[in-house]
Amino acid sequence: MAIFKRNPFGHILYIKKWIIRIFGIISHGRYRRFNDLKIEGSEIIRDLPHNNVLFVANHQTYFADVAAMLHVFNASLKGRVDSIKNIGYIWHPKLNIYYVAASETMKSGLLPKIFAYIGSISIQRTWRSEGKDVNRQVKMSDISNIGIALDDGWVITFPQGTTTPFKPIRKGTAHIIKTYKPIVIPIVIDGFRRSFDKKGLLIKKRGILQSMVIKKPLDIDYESDTIDSIVSQIEMAIEQHPSFLKVDSKDEYLKSEEKLNKKRKFWKG
Repeated sequence: MAIFKRNPFGHILYIKKWIIRIFGIISHGRYRRFNDLKIEGSEIIRDLPHNNVLFVANHQTYFADVAAMLHVFNASLKGRVDSIKNIGYIWHPKLNIYYVAASETMKSGLLPKIFAYIGSISIQRTWRSEGKDVNRQVKMSDISNIGIALDDGWVITFPQGTTTPFKPIRKGTAHIIKTYKPIVIPIVIDGFRRSFDKKGLLIKKRGILQSMVIKKPLDIDYESDTIDSIVSQIEMAIEQHPSFLKVDSKDEYLKSEEKLNKKRKFWKG
């Protein structure tokens, strides 16, 4: 029966749809009422194919970033232009959107386990575990699961693997791009760190302008571009290259608006 139809990871789509609906309604006010979300480039979403699309983004909270993207993606697919007004778009959400997350994060409580059902591809981090630096081999099953998700739909990943800004891009993302040859869409977010706690569950401050800039697909030669070249492209596209960094007298990370605008115009073509 259609009601028991499952995705490749065994999740019942009917249950997944209702979880997205419920948490979509609950979270909508975080981007429309308590704080505002400025969106650019959402028209790009409507032109993407059904599957094999990889979104690469900088990371500011564990869950609020992904929730905002799910709102923006579904709103765009329902005809909204740079807007998430009129939450009716959430009633029939796109069910083949996945996101890459650390397995220890998704097992840290009941709520993360529910969020995992929405579309988490849980992976074992090779460099960090339980707050300590580690050095582990990549689990090939993790890579395979990302490939399965790309074959089924869209995947969101945060290639720095951390919410700390301006950390290096992990080369594993470039290997995935070389292997599965997806369309790669860069996304730049800002304001989420100021709005929410680190997990992205609690509102830390109201009246914050959050932003999400969706850029055109990266021009990648899957055969000729090296891993380092792809890493460099991602680093610039999601605005995490050191050239975007500025430190003020309080040693806080700031971005130069003039420099950002120039680079955004370049990436938009």
